[in-house]
Amino acid sequence: MTQEYLTVSALNKYIKRKFDVDPYLERIYLTGEISNFRMRPNNHQYFSLKDERSKINAIMFKGAFQKLKFTPKEGMKVLVVGRVALYEASGMYQIYIDHMEPDGVGALYQALAELREKLDKEGLFSQPKKPLPHYPKRIAVITSPSGAVIRDIITTVKRRYPIAQLVLFPTLVQGEKAAADIVKNIKKAESLDFDTMIIGRGGGSIEDLWPFNEEVVARAIAASSIPIISSVGHETDTTIADLVADVRAATPTAAAELAVPVLSEEILRIKEKQARLEQAFLHQLQRKKERFERLQQSYIFRQPNRLYEAQSVQLDRLTQQLQQNMTVLVNQRERELMQYRNRLGQSNPINRVKQTEQQMTYLQERLQQQMQGYLENQQRRVQQAITSLDLLSPLKTMGRGFTYTTQKDHVIRSVKDLKEKEIAVHFVDGTVKASILEIEEGEE
Repeated sequence: MTQEYLTVSALNKYIKRKFDVDPYLERIYLTGEISNFRMRPNNHQYFSLKDERSKINAIMFKGAFQKLKFTPKEGMKVLVVGRVALYEASGMYQIYIDHMEPDGVGALYQALAELREKLDKEGLFSQPKKPLPHYPKRIAVITSPSGAVIRDIITTVKRRYPIAQLVLFPTLVQGEKAAADIVKNIKKAESLDFDTMIIGRGGGSIEDLWPFNEEVVARAIAASSIPIISSVGHETDTTIADLVADVRAATPTAAAELAVPVLSEEILRIKEKQARLEQAFLHQLQRKKERFERLQQSYIFRQPNRLYEAQSVQLDRLTQQLQQNMTVLVNQRERELMQYRNRLGQSNPINRVKQTEQQMTYLQERLQQQMQGYLENQQRRVQQAITSLDLLSPLKTMGRGFTYTTQKDHVIRSVKDLKEKEIAVHFVDGTVKASILEIEEGEE
């Protein structure tokens, strides 16, 4: 009998089917330590799970990994739920993880610790806290309308500070939609005119208090411009909202006590300060009165002329000094005036003016004589030029019986220039049109 040999692919396919149909491998609950983990953002995650003696390869698809409330880390002990199957191409079996949570701590506690660490690094817990107003007029309360929290706050505020106005913003404080509702009401209250904001709810498990551990709630509280008092859970419960808020109160009653003073105590304190102010004013008034009486007994008021005796003497001395200086200055100016008069008399400008007038008269006469001679000379030159031009004028020559001949507006200087029979003969007093009968050339 011939033995049939299997291919590697056939063997792996057979073993994979065995894994797939095994009911015990469909749902495996496994505990182990994460090994060879390297974060692949927005992708499937590949790593190993191991204990003291063995390890198994693990894969967690992108959709399941995004549902985790914590970030896996190398060496972390975890509890996983999944199925075991064979990867046919490599012949290696591995666990496909559908759910994972930290071993011994719980997923919520791990997620809470990681979010605390993240926000602490960003500085949300250490940022400057806004002070609470000492005398608030309007207080916004973000809590459930049906819980004991709002009743405790109303009772406490009415008992301590009844003049403050409380405004309730009905809010979901538990469940998946609670975080978004809390953020919405924080922003709504911030858009209105409130002095203080109280966020609270009663005690419960970590799952019940989880909306107050959400990152969106923490950032909304940190971004609020209104001072916020957080009162979530019991005194032993500390949520992220408590850490981000400006003030944390252990109970709703304590939150109300932090938000408002005791009106009767404030009135008593005001009266005490009023009494102290009146006493201080009376004491100051008494001191001013005693000082006034002492001043009245002073020699200045009894003999006021002594106050300005020294100034009177000084005034007389300065007056006398001023008169002496004025006399000296006037005498000096009179002497200078006399000197200027003498100098002006010696250099009288009347004689110089007369000399200048005579010189101007002489110069004017010479100027007229020169101009007359110049004009006569120019007239003679012009007459000579006219006479010369007249002698050279062709009209003068023509007046003696000479003429000139043109043909088609051209002057004829030689019989050789004649081209046609018709010519024009120009006299001094007119023009004659003539025809050439015969041309006789003379000897040169």
